[in-house]
Amino acid sequence: MIRIITDSAADFSREELEQNRIHSVPLQIAFGDDTYADNNEDLPAGAFWSRLNAGENPKTSQPSPEAFLRLFEEARAAGDEVICILLSSALSGTFQSALLARGMLDDAPVYLVDSLLATIGEKLLVLHTCRLRDEGLSAGDIARELERFKTRIRVLGCLNTLDNLARGGRIPKAAANLGTLVQLKPLVTLTPDGHISLAGKGMGLHRATDALIRLVLERPADPAYPALPLYTHTTENCAAFVRKLNQAGFACDMEDAMPVGPTIGTHLGPSAFGIAYVTAD
Repeated sequence: MIRIITDSAADFSREELEQNRIHSVPLQIAFGDDTYADNNEDLPAGAFWSRLNAGENPKTSQPSPEAFLRLFEEARAAGDEVICILLSSALSGTFQSALLARGMLDDAPVYLVDSLLATIGEKLLVLHTCRLRDEGLSAGDIARELERFKTRIRVLGCLNTLDNLARGGRIPKAAANLGTLVQLKPLVTLTPDGHISLAGKGMGLHRATDALIRLVLERPADPAYPALPLYTHTTENCAAFVRKLNQAGFACDMEDAMPVGPTIGTHLGPSAFGIAYVTAD
C-alpha cells in the first residue's frame, strides 16, 4: 500500500484527512511561551485569530525529524511505501526535517516531494496524489508525476493588511503604516522556486480585487481540477472576489472556499483572500 503524508500547512481538516487517508505532521505555533501544534485542536482557529487580532505576534516552527521518522518507521513496519508532500522548502525547514528522517532509515521506500507551494496550493497537490494512488499508480510513478504537476498549480492572493508582515519583520513598520494610510493592498503569489513574491498592488479593496482578477485571467484554469478560493478568518472579501471572478468568466464556487490555517495565516493576516488552481498549460 501507499501511505500519503503531508504537513499542517496544507490546511486539511481532520475530516478531509480521514476521508482521503492522509497523515499530517503539524508545524508548531508559539504565542510567547505558549506553544501549540497546528492541528486545530491544541489551538482552534477561533482562538488563533482572536489572539492574532489582539496584537499578539505568533511564531511558527517546523516539525522535528523525529516526528517524520515515527511515521516512516510505522509505514516500513506495515510494508507500505510513503509519498511525503511538504511545504515549500523556501518557506520552512519542514522538508529538511523529513529529509533528515529519511536518512535515518536504510533503503526505506520513502519518496519526498518539495511542493514549492503552501496552504491550498499544497492541498491541491496532495489531493492529486490521492487520485493517482486510487488509480493504482506506483509510488515511484506518482512521485515523478508530482514533480511535473506541481509546476501547474498557481496560488494568488490579496492581503487586507500589512500589519502582520511588519510584525514578522518582513517589511518595516513605517512602510506598513504608510500602506495602511493610503489603503494599499498587496497582491502576492508563490514563485516557481517556492518563495512568496509581490505580484502587484491596488489602492483600496475594489481596485486590488480587480487587479487580482486580471492576474488570474492571465492563465486559464484546467476544468478537470477544482479551483479553490481561499480566505483568512473571514469570508466577506473572498465572497466578493468570487462573484467578480464568475462575472469575468472564471468558474469557481464560494462553497468550495478553503480557510487558510495558522501556519500561513500568521503572515497573511485576517481578511486576506485569493485562489489556488491548476492551470490549463
